Amino acid sequence: MNFHLSGGEMKYGMTGKILRVDLSNQAHSVEEPDEKFYRTYFGGSCLACYYLLQKRLAGINPLDPENLLIFASSPLVGSGIPGANRFSVASLSPLTGYYGEAEAGGWWSPELKKAGYDAILVEGRAEKPVFLWINDEAVQIRDATHIWGKVTGDTQEIIRNETGESRARVASIGPGGENMVRYACVVNNLRHTNGRSGMGAVMGSKNLKAIAVRGKQKIAFKNNAALKKIIKWYNDNFMDHPIERVLHDGGTIGWDVTELDEAGILPTRNFHSGSFEDADKICGETFHDKYFVKADSCHGCPIRCKRVARSTGEYQVDQTYGGPEYETAAAFGSLCGISNLEAICKAHELCNSYTLDTISAGSSIAFAMECFENKLLSIQDTDGLELNFGNHEAMIRLIHKIAKREGIGDLLAEGTLRAAQKIGQGADL
Repeated sequence: MNFHLSGGEMKYGMTGKILRVDLSNQAHSVEEPDEKFYRTYFGGSCLACYYLLQKRLAGINPLDPENLLIFASSPLVGSGIPGANRFSVASLSPLTGYYGEAEAGGWWSPELKKAGYDAILVEGRAEKPVFLWINDEAVQIRDATHIWGKVTGDTQEIIRNETGESRARVASIGPGGENMVRYACVVNNLRHTNGRSGMGAVMGSKNLKAIAVRGKQKIAFKNNAALKKIIKWYNDNFMDHPIERVLHDGGTIGWDVTELDEAGILPTRNFHSGSFEDADKICGETFHDKYFVKADSCHGCPIRCKRVARSTGEYQVDQTYGGPEYETAAAFGSLCGISNLEAICKAHELCNSYTLDTISAGSSIAFAMECFENKLLSIQDTDGLELNFGNHEAMIRLIHKIAKREGIGDLLAEGTLRAAQKIGQGADL
């Protein structure tokens, strides 16, 4: 029995359709696996692994056209169950050369499902920049040369205006992905990132600027009454769990910075310490006092752990890009010896606009700071930047340089391992 019904009708959480896009030939096709396939490979990273293994990509450069890029949802996406809104982006990683994947929440994955597809397989490389426009199963490969070079906020606005769909969900790359920074990420709705392993760089290598989706089809589930009962129970009871209460009240930044510092395991000065003397200046309480605008959420989730930041001070933080998670506060804060929380919020904004993974970007900058302090990098090597721990101005300038691959940024865009190997002098020890 096929897992899909005729006429595009959905069946029990999955559409039964997988979109395959060949950018080299500007073509697309639809695969319709049977129920056994879905029960075996299910969705998300498992489905992605299947296609990557089937492709037999061993030995190829992850930035070559032959690499396969996969966006995959799962059966509970769109159900309204909290936490079941996520999707995987997977490929060979430009950072490691091996399997890489990154997950994101938000609203993009439910929209893809409502547009009629469970996953998208992207192969080849377009001759010039393009974006995919998927509107209720209709697929177009559109020109994106006029968007290439723009940050994600401008990209999303232009695509929504061109398609005439103000509610289109856009997953895109900025200059970081276009310049194939090896830890470039994919950002949807400006605030939700597939952060790890360089999936944005793979998009850039394919000249794929964005995938915009709009769907109005209903996602069918077998027992809607039971589904609603589960969701209601969760909504009524989730605050009884101590961690979920903390995440609801303060987000990840409201818990982890202080807790990890007290435990002696807060990454500090490129991991030379587990405790930061200024942890109270970058913690959730300080964030909420100074820069918090509101709590944000993903599809169907009442926890609302996403924080939105704004500042009109020195760094002019734009709230449309959301706000920092714990990982961002640690990577650009304690790991770099930086206690300026406004600069950390700005770093978050820049990374979401440029599409840089905040963890890898912050780690690369912290590594460069240690190299500078140990005289493995000179002031000439760093384009005149005093890369001492704690220098938030230099940190902000480095983010721009990394995304654009300018000067020292070109080296750090390769990731810490490759940078250390090039610097030598024991930097890779």
